[in-house]
Amino acid sequence: MTVFVCEDSLESMLTCIYDAWYSRLGHDNVRLQVAPVEQFNMFDRYVHVETDIKKAMAVADAVNVKISPAFYSEVVFALGAYESDALDTVYRVLVLGFRLGAGVLDAYGFNAVARFKAIRIRFGREVSSFIEFARFNRLGDVFVSHIEPKSRVLLPVCEHFSDRMPSEYWIIIDDVHREAAVHPINSRYYIRKLSDEEFERLRTTEDYEDSFTAMWRAYFEHIAIEERNNPACQLNHFAKWKRKHVTEFI
Repeated sequence: MTVFVCEDSLESMLTCIYDAWYSRLGHDNVRLQVAPVEQFNMFDRYVHVETDIKKAMAVADAVNVKISPAFYSEVVFALGAYESDALDTVYRVLVLGFRLGAGVLDAYGFNAVARFKAIRIRFGREVSSFIEFARFNRLGDVFVSHIEPKSRVLLPVCEHFSDRMPSEYWIIIDDVHREAAVHPINSRYYIRKLSDEEFERLRTTEDYEDSFTAMWRAYFEHIAIEERNNPACQLNHFAKWKRKHVTEFI
């Protein structure tokens, strides 16, 4: 088995798909994985893939044209999932997609499609959680929010707030993947990778508390009904790992 290993970015994963496909080794003889590799198999051959924007664009164009733009969107979201087999699952579904067309995700009889659906559903739930529980601090004229997701949910989360807060200057920071989405007033947001210096400076933004933050905490405390306090039920709906930057739990 030949294992193609790439970095944890969309461009790198699409490049990995390109290299595995054109390796001509046979789809059953390759596996795709995102670095770092937790456990090596002595019988496998590992190939490190260097990111190539042209190869990544070739894969994106092929999926959009030969399958459908809607399917490509599903692929992008699935590649953002934290599951270790997400990249390889997407590869298997693409093999089917180029053969079956845009309806491939309705072919539940294939294990790869069923696994793809499961990954995509869980990813969607994580996106919904961070849309609902993202909290912003106001620093002057800028609203800043920190999130710590397991998956790369920054893109769909930003799409939501771009529609919800189009006339505000806001920044959403993914502390896990060290990325920030910046939305200037009445402009399109953009996502960029943060340097170590930028990340350390942005981490301090939560040290400042505005009047709205204090007011929200007071409101949260005063509307609580002690007799209906049910921590176990609350955990089912809002896990502790999602609460780190949620104002009312800090």
